Amino acid sequence: MSGYHDPRTRCDRTSAWARLRAHYEGAGRGFDLRAAFAQDAERFERFSQQAPHVFADLSKNLIDAPTETLLLELARECGLEAYRDAMFAGAPINNTERRAVMHWLLRKPEHFSAPTQYGKALAATDTVANGLREVHATLDAMLTLAEQVRADEVITDIVNIGIGGSDLGPAMVAKALDELRPGNKRLHFVSNVDGMELGSLLRQLRPERTLFLIASKTFTTLETMTNAHAARDWFLAQGGSQDGLRRHFVALTTNLEAAAQFGITTTLGFWDWVGGRYSLWSAIGLPIAIAIGAQGFRELLAGAHAMDEHFRSAPLAANLPVRLALLDLWYRNFHGFASRSMAPYSHGLRRLPAYLQQLEMESNGKGVDAQGAPLPYATAPVIWGEAGSNGQHAFFQMIHQGPDTVPVEFIALREGGRDLPGQHPRLVANALAQARALMMGRPDEEDGHRRFSGNRPSSFLLLERLDPASLGALIALYEHRVFASGALWGINSFDQWGVELGKTIARDLEPRLATGDTEGLDASTAGLLQRLAS
Repeated sequence: MSGYHDPRTRCDRTSAWARLRAHYEGAGRGFDLRAAFAQDAERFERFSQQAPHVFADLSKNLIDAPTETLLLELARECGLEAYRDAMFAGAPINNTERRAVMHWLLRKPEHFSAPTQYGKALAATDTVANGLREVHATLDAMLTLAEQVRADEVITDIVNIGIGGSDLGPAMVAKALDELRPGNKRLHFVSNVDGMELGSLLRQLRPERTLFLIASKTFTTLETMTNAHAARDWFLAQGGSQDGLRRHFVALTTNLEAAAQFGITTTLGFWDWVGGRYSLWSAIGLPIAIAIGAQGFRELLAGAHAMDEHFRSAPLAANLPVRLALLDLWYRNFHGFASRSMAPYSHGLRRLPAYLQQLEMESNGKGVDAQGAPLPYATAPVIWGEAGSNGQHAFFQMIHQGPDTVPVEFIALREGGRDLPGQHPRLVANALAQARALMMGRPDEEDGHRRFSGNRPSSFLLLERLDPASLGALIALYEHRVFASGALWGINSFDQWGVELGKTIARDLEPRLATGDTEGLDASTAGLLQRLAS
């Protein structure tokens, strides 16, 4: 696959793009949801579907059959299907780093057969087949370790030290599935280089009862290693020994030499074809496996794999990640909506908006295409939100009556409220009510303060329950949606060069805080540095 050629055509260079523009300027701009429901008794059935573990109602969005037909034509003209098949073949679609993108392989069952048109290429390169063998060897080792920790009666606190993808995904999943956590185990997630986060936690811990997981692919990430060294210093200062260090620290890294120099001998690795924000399925998921157990982790993988197969094989018109991605493009590039609010009506999913912020904005927050050419259109929207019903008492006022239209994505559970089940109907009723209120509004209210324009779009995703399989499918749904959106926009969704610039400048500024040296700095940075310098 070394001669891989990107099969995509950028969306604005297709004939479908021009047809969509004409359609928007005609019927699309003034589309009214209330009229659409009144005119089409089957609108709910037409714009809703069941995907693995996730039911999606898209009927409250500003689309009709002609709009969706044009969007699907755009997807085909962009080469989305060929690009998707290339990813599942192990092609190096991350062109700036010359890497394959194979986080989906982490969810594949052990016995793999290549189902795509790239089967012959796979047989020749063994990219996927060899990777799968390594994946399952690492998975087995990780789950064995997780079960050992779960059974260890001495260890009561597990501290995951990471940042970005080594923190957001594992923390979100562990919190979502907390009911599976053994009662004698507490999980903590530390990411901020601000010493207050780690310091306040360490005051609550006993070294002999604590296991630290140091999650850094390169074992050089500044924030992670700063906290890791502080944890090690605390452990030794509290009477821990070098031998104890080996028992109480585990490294999730590919840099075995650096881990050994740190004093760690228990390591689990992963591969350069796993991006950080897609890594919770790998050894980075060890804290998840400790929280939910080996069986639970395998169910998480199985749910994600089911969504992988849906994305890989379902026709575009019935492909949920594709339909969501097309909505993203329709709203961002034609309606001009700049953000999307996530409203999971589930306390377990309270960290999902933060996780999706990284997944979507780090992946698709790009201003150039895959060849480095400036884009003439917007890409990733701002992702923000909060668990329901808390968000109703924070920002929903703006969503209902503010001047900007913000599409909302509701997520709810059919079965929920394990501890206080009587409250679940009230929670779900609030989610349904908000979606209906956004659409219907009160446009005829005479009092302007109480007038709601309505016609504000939303999607509604429904899970049967919050269990490992359902959560795995939901996360994979968002991963593939991001992939499809990036494919349409013609960008590389799998690099993150914007993350590096600030780090580079910080390395220059840190020693200046001690010396007060401002040479070569702009006046603002120099002035602030002088006020901060010791």
